[in-house]
Amino acid sequence: MLETVGPLTASPWIYALVAVSVLLDVFLPVLPSGVLVITAAAAAAAAGAAVGAGAPVPPPGPDIVVLVLCAAAASVLGDLAAYRLARRGGARLDRAIARSRRLTLAQERLGQALSRGGGLLVVIARFAPAGRSVVSLGAGAAQREIRKFLPWSALAGLAWAGYSAALGYFGAHWLGATWLGTAVSVIALFAAGALAAYLVRRPTPAAP
Repeated sequence: MLETVGPLTASPWIYALVAVSVLLDVFLPVLPSGVLVITAAAAAAAAGAAVGAGAPVPPPGPDIVVLVLCAAAASVLGDLAAYRLARRGGARLDRAIARSRRLTLAQERLGQALSRGGGLLVVIARFAPAGRSVVSLGAGAAQREIRKFLPWSALAGLAWAGYSAALGYFGAHWLGATWLGTAVSVIALFAAGALAAYLVRRPTPAAP
């Protein structure tokens, strides 16, 4: 992956690529936005290591803080787009959600979480495959108040972006900016996704 997008990581265009990928993966969960953030963060680590080693011409790389903020902001904007689309979707979208057990269950659980003043489910679902899509669409279709959904969406985006960037950055520091370091970081990202998917799907204990 580093070899594939290597030239882009040395250009400001990497931020635009990350933003577009993260923004759109709420509608197209197959986009490798997490892998892209990891790869860009690994490039940032490589550039930092070259500077620390006193390289005469250190390779350019993205700024890790800007990268995290860019990915987090794009995540929130994507959530809002899905939320607004579902909120205005009308009867057709309601019927589509009713046919999907995952969307129906997420809608019910999200409603319970937000009604209790908490939205940890929004944060956990951000790490699960397609979990962000299910929760954002479910919140909009259920007409949940934006003021209750948006702060949790922002926290989810920042947590996901920070975790993904940290994997790439520290993976490159410890294992080198090679395919091995990237592969280990991606496996750790998928492991977090599998755990999040389990937590999202776990039945909510009945209240006594």
